[in-house]
Formats: sequence, structure tokens, C-alpha cells
Amino acid sequence: MTMTGVEMKRVTGAASSEESRFYDAVMEHSDRLYQIAYSYLGNRNDALEAVQEATCRAWIKRRTLKDQRAFKAWMIRILIYVCIDEQRRRKRSVPTPDERMQEPVMKPDTGRLEMRWALEQVKPKYRHVLLLKYYNDMTLSDIAELLKKPEGTIKTWQHKGLKQLRTILKDRGEWND
Repeated sequence: MTMTGVEMKRVTGAASSEESRFYDAVMEHSDRLYQIAYSYLGNRNDALEAVQEATCRAWIKRRTLKDQRAFKAWMIRILIYVCIDEQRRRKRSVPTPDERMQEPVMKPDTGRLEMRWALEQVKPKYRHVLLLKYYNDMTLSDIAELLKKPEGTIKTWQHKGLKQLRTILKDRGEWND
């Protein structure tokens, strides 16, 4: 069975329309996606790569999204999984001397480095809430919707995460009450 020219244009037009809508939706949220990726990975190049990978994964799974109004939360969830995958990969690999030399030479901000180190010690589910709340200015209700958990659970995780963070920093001598 072959298609006529009109039928072929209709099919390709529908495909390009779908691509265009998807592209527009991603671009609408691109700044937020980058901010979230950067808060997880702490590196511009890795954050950009994570957004790109999340976009590819989302395109492949686009038909699983039932409600277009949930696109932003769905996309952020995919991005968080990509960032977690990258963090796991980092823990398994040892940088070569060439890779270490590529990092920009800057005066380190020890306070920021300490906080990033301390956050890495916090239980992952609590860390997600802290990163999204304090590094990405998301509300607790937005985080609850994103993580598909009740808002009360998110408040508890925030409280427990902050408590863990205080304990970690206190044990290192970085926190004074």
C-alpha cells in the first residue's frame, strides 16, 4: 500500500507539528531545567548535557505523557533521574589527569564547597527536597506534585533533611547554634 502525496504531507506535517510543540514546551522550561541540573551536578557542561539527555529521553517517551499540563513536572522528573545517573557514574569513575586539568582554575569558595559536600551526605530523598526548595526556589506543593508525594511527606523530608544537614555541619565544626 502506498500513500499519495497529500497523505504523505499530512503525515509529515503532523510529525513536524508534534516536534514543534515538543520543542516549544522544552524551550519554555529550559532555564528551570538548567538550574535544576546545575544544582545537582555543580558543573555547567554536565548540566547542559543532562538537560540534553533528559530532552532525548522525554522525546522517546513522549507518548507516555497523558496530560500535557503535567509536562513541566514530567520533564523535571526525567531530568532528576538523569542527574542521579550522572552522580552514580561519577562515583564509579576516577578522573584522568587530562580531565582534572580541564576544570577552570579559580579561587575556591570553601563555604559553597562545604555545603555541596554536606548535601551529598544527606539521605537522597531529603536531598532532592532541599535542592529543589533552596537551590531552585520551588514551593513545597510544587515539589510534592513533582515527586508524586503528599505535601505533608515533603514537609517531613524537608525537616529531616535540614536536621541531617545541621548534624553533618556541626560534626565538621561548620555550624554554630
